[in-house]
Amino acid sequence: MLGLPDGTRACLFDLDGVLTDTASVHAAAWKQMFDDYLRMRAERDGTEFRPFDVKSDYGPYVDGKPRLEGTDSFLRSRGIELPRGGPDDAPDAETLTALSTKKNDLVQEKIRTVGVDVYPGSVAYLQAVKAAGIATAVVSSSANAAQVLDVADLAQYIDTRVDGVTAKERGLTGKPAPDTFLAAAADLGVDKEAAVVFEDALAGVEAGRAGGFGFVVGVDRLGQADALREHGATVVVSDLADLLEER
Repeated sequence: MLGLPDGTRACLFDLDGVLTDTASVHAAAWKQMFDDYLRMRAERDGTEFRPFDVKSDYGPYVDGKPRLEGTDSFLRSRGIELPRGGPDDAPDAETLTALSTKKNDLVQEKIRTVGVDVYPGSVAYLQAVKAAGIATAVVSSSANAAQVLDVADLAQYIDTRVDGVTAKERGLTGKPAPDTFLAAAADLGVDKEAAVVFEDALAGVEAGRAGGFGFVVGVDRLGQADALREHGATVVVSDLADLLEER
């Protein structure tokens, strides 16, 4: 009664926007970081300040991508190219690393001070998946996934985690490449054809399709159902609880 194909042995969940509402936390952090930088450039160069628009910029450019790639993707959309930089960059350095680090610091601060909202339908679905004896993984680009799972009390439902920290340690390419999802399936000992990907990001469903997984569930939190299908979702739901009602 999970709305999944027969023979499904593993469910691979993105975290932000699928299980938790940390997508809104990330979006707010992206906006604060980019707006601060874009305002500074506009004042310095005497140009118009165009703020980061969560509705039109978050999904296409940063959602679901590793931080550096998201930073670079959005800035390039504005005609801005910055050097990659490194971990020793000063906080105010104009590098992708410095800006990405600022964004991550903002996310961690918001998680500590505001907390993490969990989608009730996602909790119900996780419980049903575990009751059915199906293996689970969280596959996230975030380096804060372990912290979020603990704060949200979801770690008890997850068998393995492949996140931004794991990807860096293993040298895995981030979404929209399928590497992190494939690694999670391998960690669970499940063939990709028997694994289902759950994603709210366009880059994520694209990764699911590229990886040749048996089924890709698109979770529409941003009103982009058609785009999720175009990028590779087999089905699109507005909440994971909808899948429990399909059969």
